[in-house]
Amino acid sequence: MISVLIVDDDTLVRTGLRMMIETQDDLRVVGEADNGEDGIGLAHELSPDIVLMDIRMPGTDGLEATRRITSAHPDSENEAPRVIILTTFEIDDYVYEAVRAGASGFLLKRTRPEDLLAGIRTVAAGDALLSPSVTRRLMQEFARTTSPTDVTNRDLSRLTDREREVLVLIGQGLANREIAAQLHLGESTVKTHVKRILMKLQLRDRVHAVVFAYEVGLLTPGR
Repeated sequence: MISVLIVDDDTLVRTGLRMMIETQDDLRVVGEADNGEDGIGLAHELSPDIVLMDIRMPGTDGLEATRRITSAHPDSENEAPRVIILTTFEIDDYVYEAVRAGASGFLLKRTRPEDLLAGIRTVAAGDALLSPSVTRRLMQEFARTTSPTDVTNRDLSRLTDREREVLVLIGQGLANREIAAQLHLGESTVKTHVKRILMKLQLRDRVHAVVFAYEVGLLTPGR
């Protein structure tokens, strides 16, 4: 059973999401909050698998709430919840900042119910909820506004040459199927490489592998 916490200041949105989610046998809503501060408290108290998070809320906004929720809670041994950002526009000004804050993807509020439910399951399974086309556009914006950080070579040296190749292609927004075709590998082999990359670099999921690739300067806009 996948547990979900809804954080949105719009009562109608929360009600609609709850009704939609509770029609599914494998999903359940464990709580609701109408502001970021209460959302943080409930996330730490309830330890949901997924948090559906609005970005623009009064007081503590979705960015700060995401940052605090995805950080390890000092009094809990549980893994931090995975956050899905709810946004009105396909490329929200704040979406890439939310990714840097720890979000595992985003969904449009007008997303079809079946796609939203599938998205929750996707992120709960440990995958990032960003299509390749959105990843490319999102990371271009990310790279445009940031510069490579001072990360030692030791970070990348943990990877094999093949894993580094895969990381570059992940950063370019390619799906596993596309990576497999480009490198002439089986898709299951690519999935194994992705899993090892995340483990070696201590990254939460695929989208944070993309962020890492840009932060260390492995990728820059246009490459």
